[in-house]
Amino acid sequence: MQSFSDTLGQVFRAIMANKMRSFLTMFGIAWGVGSLLVLVGLGEGFRSGQHKQLANLGNDLVMVFNGTIPALANQHTGMRPYELTLRDEDAMRRLPELRAVTDELTRNDLYEVSQWSNTSSHVMGTEPNYTVVRFIPMAQGRFLDDQDMVERRRVAVLGSKAATLLFPGWPLLGDSITINDISFTIIGAVQPIGHGNNDYDNQKVYIPITTMQELFAMKGDNIPRDALTSIQYQPTTKGEATAAKIAVHRVIGARHGFDPALKDAFYEFDTIEEEQMIGAIFSAMDVFLGGVGIVTLGLGAVGIINIMLVSVSERTREIGVLKAIGATKRSILTQFFWEGLLLTGISGLIGILVSELFMWLLQVLFTGKIPGFDPPRLVPWSAALALGSLVLCGVAAGLYPASKAAALDPIEALRRE
Repeated sequence: MQSFSDTLGQVFRAIMANKMRSFLTMFGIAWGVGSLLVLVGLGEGFRSGQHKQLANLGNDLVMVFNGTIPALANQHTGMRPYELTLRDEDAMRRLPELRAVTDELTRNDLYEVSQWSNTSSHVMGTEPNYTVVRFIPMAQGRFLDDQDMVERRRVAVLGSKAATLLFPGWPLLGDSITINDISFTIIGAVQPIGHGNNDYDNQKVYIPITTMQELFAMKGDNIPRDALTSIQYQPTTKGEATAAKIAVHRVIGARHGFDPALKDAFYEFDTIEEEQMIGAIFSAMDVFLGGVGIVTLGLGAVGIINIMLVSVSERTREIGVLKAIGATKRSILTQFFWEGLLLTGISGLIGILVSELFMWLLQVLFTGKIPGFDPPRLVPWSAALALGSLVLCGVAAGLYPASKAAALDPIEALRRE
């Protein structure tokens, strides 16, 4: 009885006897597998990059900005502007649909000066709980606290770029800057947020909202003294902002005298909705690319079946000799079955390894260098899908030609040239 090692030896000799044909067959399979893994990895890289980009703002975050009220629904003429206020924020804090609410009052026309340098950053008044709603990793010192608010202290926290511009290489804690000639003590600095040229948050200078409204209130006609640039909140239900947005719209509409059903009256950015939309897009991409990959592998299997049938035809006389000297139908079937399975298996593993190497090189070259994009990485489910498909392809590619070879009559096989 022929041993398994003898069978494998015959398989490898048969593969090596047709080197070019075997190489082209394996190259096609490896290319299909590698393409599938890289394409799915690219999609997952975009998904991961967008998730990190949104996480740089905060988790479960909805931002509401000052808006304009249309005279009629879906009409953009005769629109009346309105400004959010601290009173709006207080009303929103009482909503059970919200678990956290904070505010912003931003001015971009103020001038900051230190003893080393000067700049014009984004000066922003806010509250101590800003770090709860937004992603604010402290590098040194502290953020604003309740006493800063109550006493209207003239203290400031610098974003990473603002700190670099105002204190290039110098210690900043306890030092001071002037904002439009008014002195502020530096109490903290924030770590860099985001990547690449997306450094808007890094240019911010944070001061207490009470101090901001006292010294640098929003300018303009008919603007309330407690006007804000934005109110930002997190819904009570994580990952679901529908009920929270309805409640917020109801409060703002009632306070500013318009129907909350007028969607055009609200200017807001919902990171939950944005992430769900991005996730749906890339999930659809994954399904599409996975389907393309399976079809590609299926075509590869058809190619291998064809190659194996050609191999059976070419080796008819060899099969006749083997059967004449005692080879069983099972041994012939096993030999051709393993030949098809090894062709697909080895080429598939080569495709996986090469794609992993390629994606590793992309990670080395591009990690952290393209905002909103992470380099592709090997996705476990796509590798499992590729391996599972290859097993099925290998079985299909080996079984049918193997059964054809095993069914040959030895006398008829020996008669053929």
